Amino acid sequence: MEAGTRIDIVSDAICPWCYIGKRQLERALAILAAEGMAFSVHWNPFQLNPDMPKEGRDRAAYRAAKFGSAEKSAELDRRITDAGAAVGLEFRTDLMTRTPNTIDAHRLIWLAESHGVQDAAMEAVFRAYFIEGRDIGDHAVLAECGAAAGLRDVAVFLDGDLAEDEVRAGDQAARHAGVSGVPSFFLDGHSLFSGAMPAETVAGALRHARATLRERERG
Repeated sequence: MEAGTRIDIVSDAICPWCYIGKRQLERALAILAAEGMAFSVHWNPFQLNPDMPKEGRDRAAYRAAKFGSAEKSAELDRRITDAGAAVGLEFRTDLMTRTPNTIDAHRLIWLAESHGVQDAAMEAVFRAYFIEGRDIGDHAVLAECGAAAGLRDVAVFLDGDLAEDEVRAGDQAARHAGVSGVPSFFLDGHSLFSGAMPAETVAGALRHARATLRERERG
């Protein structure tokens, strides 16, 4: 693999900034593709709420407790809705009734990578939660996301525990690498930045990091 071509994103399926960051990255990659640069993109697990019960929790009650009040939660929802709209995403926080445990969503993304459809699966999971307000802790919902990405027998996979250890290990590896917030972006294992940066900023960071890594490889 050529130096400066592998992008790793550490994210959680319930992080709105990760979905926004995905859109900004897509725009950045289009800019760089016009300059003759190509990259592979890989999604890596992180749990924002690692102690979330397997069945999840009522979103309104959980967020009111987490952020101090229902009013503060609503204010944050308005902020992410506006930020999403700026990149063409229509977040429907009014439809989101559950805050899920995301282990199984991450397992699905792990499975999707092994079949070469990780980006499509990530998109389907984000869409299910943020646009359709569905519970992505529910195996039936995740099975539909997997099918939308072209995967088969997802329900059988989810009913087992395959890849749970890998997901938890990936989460811990990210924390050991210094990740404390998502999305966090890496190029060939080198940390770039965290957050949903504008596409032009993302493109500039990738352009510079790629040139640096290739110079280092030559030298």
